[in-house]
Amino acid sequence: MVPERIGYIVWVNDLKAARNLEKYGTLHYVSRRMHYAVVYLNADRAEETAKHMRRLSYVRKIERSHRTDLKTDYGSKIPEELETDLPDSEALTS
Repeated sequence: MVPERIGYIVWVNDLKAARNLEKYGTLHYVSRRMHYAVVYLNADRAEETAKHMRRLSYVRKIERSHRTDLKTDYGSKIPEELETDLPDSEALTS
């Protein structure tokens, strides 16, 4: 079973020290230009792990990713009312 994960954006002062974030979760990406790292943490211990990361000297700020809050079930792109008004595909090809 795959545990639920939550993404965190960790803004850092030192990029070399940012590699140490692997201890806390899965280090997915480190931006050299913008000085941030994307870390995925297990959902059940994410808040307490984020508190530990905030105490690190090279961490400026931590932001939670809102990707899990977004609706990802798109269903049909066209509402059912409009589907009945569209012409058949056979009529368009002939």
